[in-house]
Amino acid sequence: QVQLVESGGGLVQAGDSLRLSCAASGRTVGSYAMGWFRQAPGKERDVVAVVDWSGSSTYYADSVKGRFTISRDNAKNTAYLQMNSLKPEDTAVYYCAASTRFGWAGKEIRLYDSWGQGTQVTVSS
Repeated sequence: QVQLVESGGGLVQAGDSLRLSCAASGRTVGSYAMGWFRQAPGKERDVVAVVDWSGSSTYYADSVKGRFTISRDNAKNTAYLQMNSLKPEDTAVYYCAASTRFGWAGKEIRLYDSWGQGTQVTVSS
């Protein structure tokens, strides 16, 4: 059991950067996988990036490779998503998620059992 709260979203222009944070409570983040997912208007929720329990293994969607970086600070019970070179197509609600049963869950949404309520990221051109 873990509670997640995202923050850091907002309205930016193409080319700008944002850093999303995911604060966890109820259980340390140090022993389970975490991920960032997003849902654009009219689209299904999809993976953005995931990280294993230690921060040593990551996965990125092709659309964000080279621009986004997922990280975690287990001592602070916080995960991050650094988003650089933002594009209008990055506009979406971004969700933080945790897979409390696994140290690695990849991009399989069904394996994530704790979700934040999302934070809006809007990128204008």
